Amino acid sequence: MSCENLSIINPKSNHQGRYLANKSSNQRLRQERNSMKSLETLGERRIIEIIRSRLSLMPKMPVPFGDDVSACNLGNGRLAILKTDMLVDKTDVPPGMTLWQAARKAVIMNISDFAAKGVKPLALLVSLGLPENLNDKDIGEIGDGLNAGAQEYGTYIIGGDTGEASDTVISISMFGTARKGKLMLRNGAKPGDVVAVTGSFGETASGLRILLNDLKVPKRIGKVLIESVLLPSARLNEGLALAQSRAVTASIDSSDGLSWSLYEIGRASNVGFLITRVPIAKEVEEFAKVNKLDPFELALHGGEEYELVLTIKPKLLEKAKETVEKTGGKLLPIGKVITGEKILLRTNCREHVVEPRGYEHFKQRKD
Repeated sequence: MSCENLSIINPKSNHQGRYLANKSSNQRLRQERNSMKSLETLGERRIIEIIRSRLSLMPKMPVPFGDDVSACNLGNGRLAILKTDMLVDKTDVPPGMTLWQAARKAVIMNISDFAAKGVKPLALLVSLGLPENLNDKDIGEIGDGLNAGAQEYGTYIIGGDTGEASDTVISISMFGTARKGKLMLRNGAKPGDVVAVTGSFGETASGLRILLNDLKVPKRIGKVLIESVLLPSARLNEGLALAQSRAVTASIDSSDGLSWSLYEIGRASNVGFLITRVPIAKEVEEFAKVNKLDPFELALHGGEEYELVLTIKPKLLEKAKETVEKTGGKLLPIGKVITGEKILLRTNCREHVVEPRGYEHFKQRKD
């Protein structure tokens, strides 16, 4: 056999080749790891964007991705309205909140999103992740809280799932129906529309600071502020009435804070806002003064008030006010929609740019 037909392998040189290849591969892996961003860096909203970019989108979605609810066509002009949201003990339950209150809050979180769209919830499913340290009394308390939240808003829990978890997780899925064209989405605001809200702001941000930092406050205001955190309410009656009025061009609930809610409407509608009045609760004013805090910071960038933030057709503003008042609620104009995607706050004849800040999972631990 000739030498030309032999394949002579040098073990040493082959080993070096594998070593160099592995070294190059390891370097690439290190570079990839170094370029990867942690969840804390990404934040909840960027995480959602990444997942959404990998999904096959349903053709002709009745409600765009990113609104308060989702929807499917049922035919004959009807929509199935769907919502899911979860409450996690570690991130959503402050000191002093009972399991009954936490379970009720999990329901309220979802009801509030239906309220912002003007949809009546018909039924709920509940998925529970339960740690092994809970007992039968705790489970009963969770059940009572879930039922209390559902009954408070005229709906029912019809099923769900239960599993073991390392932390208490209460996940709610909600169902309702609506007519096409009746939903109050985020993307309809137009320059000249009136900006309005269904209540005051800053109570929950103040109450949370009391619970987390054990701040001393006068008893007469402390009770109000703490209860706003432990026993929140959704503006369902107001939302249902406003949807019928046809006065609303865009709507969102304020669970992530007033400034962030405005930013979300602005982004969906390609508009901005000039805010001339921030409805700060009187208890918040006093709390801020006692603790040397900025009441505007508490009101603009808090969250979990579960008020509705809306844009209203100017000619129908009075009709909208009367509609809400008939439910026992109130509608407070706070500014107007402008061109340009920015939020301006006018105080003492000066205008300031308001940053779109509010609660965001994963990132919040850094704030």
